[in-house]
Amino acid sequence: MIRRLDEENLTYAFPEVAFDNDYVIATYQAKVQTKNIEKLAMAIADEQTTGTWIKVGADSMEKTRRFGAKLVSLYEVPDAGYDYQSDEPPMYIIQLAYPMENFSTSMSALMTILFGNISGSGMIRLIDAAFPKKLIAKFQGPKFGVEGLRKVLGVPDRPLLNAMIKPNIGWTPDEGADLFYHACKGGVDIIKDDELMLADGPFCPLKDRVTKFMEKEKKVFEETGEHSLYAVNVSDSTEKVRDNAYRALEYGANCLMVNVYTTGYDTLKMLAEDPNVNVPILAHVNFAGAMAASTYTGIAAPLLIGKITRLAGGDFQINGHPYGKFPVPYKMFYRSFKFFTQPWWNIKPMMFACSGGTTQLAVEKLIRDIGTDIILAAGGGVHGHPDGSEAGAKSMRQAIDAALAGVPVVEYAKDHPELARMLGFLNPDLRKNFDLMN
Repeated sequence: MIRRLDEENLTYAFPEVAFDNDYVIATYQAKVQTKNIEKLAMAIADEQTTGTWIKVGADSMEKTRRFGAKLVSLYEVPDAGYDYQSDEPPMYIIQLAYPMENFSTSMSALMTILFGNISGSGMIRLIDAAFPKKLIAKFQGPKFGVEGLRKVLGVPDRPLLNAMIKPNIGWTPDEGADLFYHACKGGVDIIKDDELMLADGPFCPLKDRVTKFMEKEKKVFEETGEHSLYAVNVSDSTEKVRDNAYRALEYGANCLMVNVYTTGYDTLKMLAEDPNVNVPILAHVNFAGAMAASTYTGIAAPLLIGKITRLAGGDFQINGHPYGKFPVPYKMFYRSFKFFTQPWWNIKPMMFACSGGTTQLAVEKLIRDIGTDIILAAGGGVHGHPDGSEAGAKSMRQAIDAALAGVPVVEYAKDHPELARMLGFLNPDLRKNFDLMN
């Protein structure tokens, strides 16, 4: 049987194929015990493009040449020599190049191509995807992003401050509006619904809470000169999301929130690209752990919550950090921040909101690690203050001021009673530093 090079290498290429042939390169991690990793890699390539487990009549070399994926890199980690002995399955890094022609601007199609059927085929994990500039140019990404959020709020430099309404659910529109008023008067820039809050539930209807919150926003601005955003949750069944968003805007909402990992990337993209939705969108992170928390399966967190969500149009997203109640490994936290923000042609940076036990004691560390173009998302750090939400917000702003001035937070608190009270509450050992705590 004659097999010339053009046939033998039909589904193989070097990574350079992406430079001039408009391929999307997906990188996978595979922990498998196999005698033929090449065969497995090509099975993945076939499954995600033109192939199937058996030869079919309509298959052809021409279809494979045009629509098939190419294996461009295959590494074993460590790069084992003949002397390597282990009972553990080896770890491989597989890179496949998918023709850009296979893709559209549909997020569901993009995710299906990159990881569809193979996501359930064992210990295989999607860890990155590199897109050609021609494909990215077809996407809008965030409508506001970092600079847009700053412009809307009139805050050019310092970190933004976010707080949630606490408790998560169960409050009436009047109770929520009162918390909104005191938190924003104390210095909170963004108030968000909890992800558990129904968009239009019987106990806290959409119209009532948006109307009452925005009345308080106007009042706070008149008193302080600072605007606040209310990220109202419009997440719902697919056919209701746009209607919820439109009604929220009709009632005066100046920010929206969508649970992107349960409603879907295309739901976020629909809102972000709608010319009638001219307010920032919070892409909430809940449920991402179901896809990103494993070491050997699922999708790597920086790609899932950073690159893909940013491509779909999230303006900001709440995520964990190493200094909170659910400590996130530093490497994941830092790499995710980079995927949110590093230059990406026409796609604006998405703002990283540090959440999950963000207290006054964590502020300096977060600014030290990733700079000032961040949001500090503090629920308990604001509403848990012994003197109430307004004092809690003031204490968070004071912690921000301390970090920007390069003054240790405990030292700064000596002249700022709201901060001193909260530090003493968080850590009783610190009370001896403040006269008012003795």
